[in-house]
Amino acid sequence: MNAKTHWVQTWRLVLLVGGICLAFSLSAKAQVQTNTSEASQAPTQETTVQRGEVVHVSGNDLIVKMEDGTIKHIANVPESARVTVDGKELGIHDLKPGMKLEKTVTTTTTPKIITTVKSVTGKVWHVTPPTSVILTLEDGTNQKFNIPKDQKFDVDGQMVDAWGLKKGMKISATKVVEEPMTEVEQQAKVTGQMPPPPPPPPSDAPILVALVTPAPAPAAAPAELPKTGSFLPLLGLLGMLSTFSSFGLWAIRKIV
Repeated sequence: MNAKTHWVQTWRLVLLVGGICLAFSLSAKAQVQTNTSEASQAPTQETTVQRGEVVHVSGNDLIVKMEDGTIKHIANVPESARVTVDGKELGIHDLKPGMKLEKTVTTTTTPKIITTVKSVTGKVWHVTPPTSVILTLEDGTNQKFNIPKDQKFDVDGQMVDAWGLKKGMKISATKVVEEPMTEVEQQAKVTGQMPPPPPPPPSDAPILVALVTPAPAPAAAPAELPKTGSFLPLLGLLGMLSTFSSFGLWAIRKIV
């Protein structure tokens, strides 16, 4: 026998053994029937509302002043995030300082019960109470099963525990497992409001009128005396006053 023939036969043997093992595994698993059901209970909802005002927007970073006065920095806001403002969908780059934001988060909690029912039917081949039992299944294969605590077996309509099992008995066993589970779903919606325009001035506010004061006219230059004028009349007047003064003093002395 050459090496090539030896390898071909070896591979055939491996494939044959593998096929037998696979068939045994599928057959054994087929004997255990598993049914899973899900029962949902009444869901509960909780709604929270957060309000704030846009303080600063830089790229995808958002700074918001919350309703309680705290400053919240929201970094790396995704491009897909949307804010509904006046019926329009706005992105992070459309937000402006002064805009009012309101985020409504609705959390829905649904309690569920996952019920798993496993059932098996076979003939007792060997039992090790109270931990395990080996059953001969309907296809003639043997399979070992671990016995859960307080497990009961149906033997000809009577329920017995692991200590009541005997070799050759045909039994049916059912295992029911109920596992509670909570499903939580959150939905968030963000709405916004543009900053209000500046208020108009009140109707009774005084109206300021700018008054323009004209520049003062330059002062007129003093008139010059005519070239024919002279200081002689003034000197004559002074001489007359001096004469009257001297005469008055002389008259006073005579009286005294």
